[in-house]
Amino acid sequence: MHARAEALGLRGEVFLSKRPGDLVELARTAASDHDLLVVVGGDGTLNEVVNGVAGTSVELAILPAGTGQDFGRTYGIPTRFDDAVRLALEGAATTIDLGHATFAGGERYFANVGSVGMSGAVAKRANSMSKALGGRATFYYALVREFVTWQNTEVTMTFDTGERRGPMHDVIVANGQWHGGGMRLAPDARFDDGLFDVVVIGDVSKLDFVTTSPKLYKGGHVGHPRVEVVRSASVAIDAARPLPVEVEGEPVGTTPVRFEIVPRALRVRVPR
Repeated sequence: MHARAEALGLRGEVFLSKRPGDLVELARTAASDHDLLVVVGGDGTLNEVVNGVAGTSVELAILPAGTGQDFGRTYGIPTRFDDAVRLALEGAATTIDLGHATFAGGERYFANVGSVGMSGAVAKRANSMSKALGGRATFYYALVREFVTWQNTEVTMTFDTGERRGPMHDVIVANGQWHGGGMRLAPDARFDDGLFDVVVIGDVSKLDFVTTSPKLYKGGHVGHPRVEVVRSASVAIDAARPLPVEVEGEPVGTTPVRFEIVPRALRVRVPR
């Protein structure tokens, strides 16, 4: 992969992670004397790099090599390696918003999506499974398995403009449109408008899941009467019991959690 990238004209220093979390510090160090960082990996790898360079002027380019690739879907990153290398060399830099999550156990920036509720349990299960069938099949299987036993929980959400309370299934805090291996969970989200699209999935039943889950891949679920989309620059979420929090498909902690938008905090190379 490295040799092929060099043959296409992409040359530079190579930084390799040895353990989870390494790339945060590696990216922070590299950003101090490089204008462009090229990330080879999936959404989790990218998230580590984002947490090292958030708020700097360094540009990021992505060579997709993971299973989810939801960031790439949102921003139009090619999945073919050669095309992605050409984009890294020739793409246009755009400045996007980031999300910042502060939760029980720490804090984390994210470029695409964070969530609270069953999706955190789905992320944990999916990450423990083989990805031989690809990201979409893995995430959907994990979704079905978790839904069978999941119990909706009383949740309080505080937005810029008000509060919501009640039994909730999931709260998706979206800066980008795609999540969970190709589910279009927030079909109208924009990455540069200074707002999250918060998709609140309320007290859905097993029957709701059977009839609506296939619509997740095209965004049709937002028309369900127990689904609401709230646009807000921040949202604080607490629950009657600690609920899992995930960002970019990686479990990171539990509620209570506060999500805040960080305007124009990351530069990314995208198609012209």
